[in-house]
Amino acid sequence: MRRASRPLALATAGLAVAVGLSVPASTAAGATSAPVQPYLKKVLATAAAAKPLTVMVHARDVKIAKAAVSASGLRLVTTFDKIGVAVAKGTASQVTSAGQQPGVTYLEGNQPIRLLDETSNIATRGAEARRTLSGANGSPLDGTGVSVAVIDTGVDPTHPFFREPDGSTAVVRNLKSGCLDESSTATNCVVDLPTNVDTDTISGGGHGTHVNGIVAGRDTTLTDGTELQGAAPGAKLVSISTGAVLLIIGADSALNWVLENHARPCGPGVPAAVCPPIKVSNNSYGPSGGGEFDPQSATAKLQEALAAEGVMTVWANGNDGDNGQNQSNPPGQDPTPGIISVASYYDQATGTRDGRVSDFSSRGDATRSQTWPDVSAPGEDIQSSCRPYLPICSTGLQPNNGPGPLDIGTFNTISGTSMAAPHIAGIVAQLFQANPNATPAQVEDALKATAYKYTDGDPYAAVGSYTSSRDKGTGLVDVVAAATRLGAT
Repeated sequence: MRRASRPLALATAGLAVAVGLSVPASTAAGATSAPVQPYLKKVLATAAAAKPLTVMVHARDVKIAKAAVSASGLRLVTTFDKIGVAVAKGTASQVTSAGQQPGVTYLEGNQPIRLLDETSNIATRGAEARRTLSGANGSPLDGTGVSVAVIDTGVDPTHPFFREPDGSTAVVRNLKSGCLDESSTATNCVVDLPTNVDTDTISGGGHGTHVNGIVAGRDTTLTDGTELQGAAPGAKLVSISTGAVLLIIGADSALNWVLENHARPCGPGVPAAVCPPIKVSNNSYGPSGGGEFDPQSATAKLQEALAAEGVMTVWANGNDGDNGQNQSNPPGQDPTPGIISVASYYDQATGTRDGRVSDFSSRGDATRSQTWPDVSAPGEDIQSSCRPYLPICSTGLQPNNGPGPLDIGTFNTISGTSMAAPHIAGIVAQLFQANPNATPAQVEDALKATAYKYTDGDPYAAVGSYTSSRDKGTGLVDVVAAATRLGAT
């Protein structure tokens, strides 16, 4: 991506999910039920007796969770087997009953989520890394050999930014979450679609296509001569659409699919050369206004299991600016190595490394470093793939024509930590190409230990083995330095 020459005046909204801390609840009979997420407690307190609700029943293993669903009369929707969660539907009284069943450890509701909208490869030295460094496979450092999972509104795989030299698409798997809303009767929460089907056409459409382009857009020359590329133009893309109705079970179902399929995302019969393993997922969603990290949530359990299996999770830090309190995206505050939260950096349309923190970028609590973002990446006024008729793309003020005569207005600028996060996801693909045997902890260390210390905003302070700040984390990502630290030459 190359930053457009004019600032984007309007910041649009982005994906968000609020998760709270668990609170023990007592039943009328005097027995102690499992802890209940605060959001679900509010829903239970006001729900009509017959209204169907969706709940995630957590237990020590999935068999116990399914037994609790059956015993309470809930209808099973799907399961997250590796983290012991059963998703089910039923009335408020049935949900309450499930919390009283043996072995149930937590009840979590189907909280709404929303998009966090608001790159310069020069500022991050990403283009320089591709030009001057090679990965372990001997090829230029462009993310080759890595797939990136993008959990978002979907993707238009036919967009020219994803076109390979042979005419195929960089999108090797195109999926859609079926657990979209409370009325859904789907039992298979993630369904497979052909890689020529546009899944990014509904409410909020365009966001996912823009984000995918930031991750891995191919080298493209626009009709005005502008040359664009994604952060990792050699990586492959696995898109998982969360659809029009943004609810946490849809997003968690997508993360669960990555957990179960990251090693062979296109199936066991497809070679890694065609469809490489997923090494990182991008998640540009989080709560409006931030909040506290919930270690008992399904999101936390899924991303921690992914880290244990060698897959990183990248989060947009949020677009709520600074009110002096913790505004950061809750799941991004997870201290597990390999889970990264990203603040938005603005290079002022010059490629400078001494720009500023975007005003909209969420800040953490000055007194609690665990709430601070991990690193910064360009997220303001970013040009990437769009379609002019889609809602998100229409908010951009810099429409540009693609390479073909019919590609009118197929690129545009959008701002937000939603745009900063996929820049890091693409860079993570570059770093795993540099060292395929690196662990998520080692990749996170490389990003944070080598970040460029731009000085705008709050001062840096010692946090463990790094210096960090509540608004920009450890600084602006430096791809050349991070890749070299991991062994790229």
